[in-house]
Formats: sequence, C-alpha cells, structure tokens
Amino acid sequence: MNVKKGSVAAHAVMGLMAVYFLLPFWWLLVAATKNNDGLFQSNALWFADFHLIDNLTLLFDQENGVFLTWMRNSAFYAVVSGVGATAVSALAGYAFAKLRFPGRNKLFALLLGLIMVPATALVLPTYLLMSQANLVDTIWAVILPSLLNPFGVYLLRVYVHDSIPDEMLEAARIDGAGEFRVFTSVALPAMRPALVTVLLFSMVGSWNNFFLPLVMLSDDQLYPLTVGLRAWYMSAIMGNGGAATFNVIVTGALVAIVPLIVAFLMLQRYWRGGLTIGAVK
Repeated sequence: MNVKKGSVAAHAVMGLMAVYFLLPFWWLLVAATKNNDGLFQSNALWFADFHLIDNLTLLFDQENGVFLTWMRNSAFYAVVSGVGATAVSALAGYAFAKLRFPGRNKLFALLLGLIMVPATALVLPTYLLMSQANLVDTIWAVILPSLLNPFGVYLLRVYVHDSIPDEMLEAARIDGAGEFRVFTSVALPAMRPALVTVLLFSMVGSWNNFFLPLVMLSDDQLYPLTVGLRAWYMSAIMGNGGAATFNVIVTGALVAIVPLIVAFLMLQRYWRGGLTIGAVK
C-alpha cells in the first residue's frame, strides 16, 4: 500500500512538473494564432480567431525581412560555436581523462570551479578583452567566448574515463600510432554519443544566448534572434511608428524555438545515450 501511494505521489509530482514546463509553450502557441487585439482581449490560454498565417506574413515582411537575417545569424553563431566548443571539449576531456601531465588535478579543479561561475558575470570582463582586441561589434565577439564550455569538458572527461579502456589506447600505441592518431582513430569514434550531447547543449546555449550579444553588438544586421526580438519588443513598448506589434513578436518567438525542437528530435537517441552511458561501469 505504501509503495502504491508513493507511486501515485511520484506520478502526481511529475504531472505537475510537466504542466509547469509545458504551460508557457502552450501560451506561446495559442498567442501566435491571434492578432494584436485578440492577444489582449481574448482568453490567454485558448484560441480565438486564427491569424497565424497573417502573423507569419507580417513577421517575414517586417523591416524588409530582417527576421530572416537574425535567424541566419543565430544559426551561424550556434553551429560555429557548437562545433568549436565540442572540439575544444573533446580535446580537453580526453587529455584530463587519459593523459598524465603536471598540474592536471589542479587544472581540473579550476575547471570545476568555472562551472559554478554564472556566464553573465563574465560578460563585462569579456567585453573589455574584446574591446582591446578591436573585436567588439563583430561576429567573433560572440563566437570566441562561446568556445569554452567547462561543463562539456567535464562531461567528456567523465565519459572517456569510464567508457574507453586504457588497454585499447595502449594497443594502438604499441602498433605505432602517435598520440594524436590514437585520439582521432580510437578515442574519437567511441566518444560519439557524448560528443553529440555536448554539441547539442552548446548549440542550444549559443542559440539562446542573449546577454553576451546584447553587450557586444550594436549593428542590428549582426543580431541573433534573441537580441533582435528584444529590440522589437522595446520599440513596441515605446510606441515607435512602424515598430513590430506584439502579435508579430510572439510569432517570432514561436518560430525561433522550432529549430531547437527539430534538433532535439533528430539527435535525441545520441544525446540520451551520452547522458546515461558511463553512469554504471
């Protein structure tokens, strides 16, 4: 009886958590189908007159199609930053797990400390560094700081340590393979599930990045979606002529999350395996 009560309680908590996380998405989906008047005058959580097609047309026509430019920028930042951060994390994680070098434990402890530092706390020091390098208001001001992913390094270090036997690497070395060849030919293929997990997390983090590009960029042609939609929102609040209306902004927010949903659905079998494998030796 106690086990049954505990199971019911667990399912109830999970149900409440599911509602908590899905409710904002439901509101966004419903709001994107309304015109500007219906957005404020109808039930917030239910449909009114269907204007999704009209909203999409207004969205892509607003300011000569600048939304598509912002989407292209977000995709570029996400792909380049994600691939770069994954490559750096793979090299560092492998080195921490399988190589012996002076100061390894101290450096790894420092890395764990970096995980605890909020990314927003590093934005202003990063801005000063980029300013001295004359990289402010360029794409590199957004990409370069995103290449370091301490959590990705930690995840790959744990994965490599638990999932790749030392004997496999030693066999490759005995056959005459150099250290880089051992990494690329033996370790890297075995790291694929963890690599996809880190890639996905890095790309999502870069796609959703807001504060860093907000500080670094002033040219609206370089904005990602997060900063561009915020600029529209501020213009709508101030009532600037020709500014995007709230229904257009909400529709833009809905379109902005579609690529993330597609990426998760396409890569879920890899990242789920990367999260779970290695947990039990």
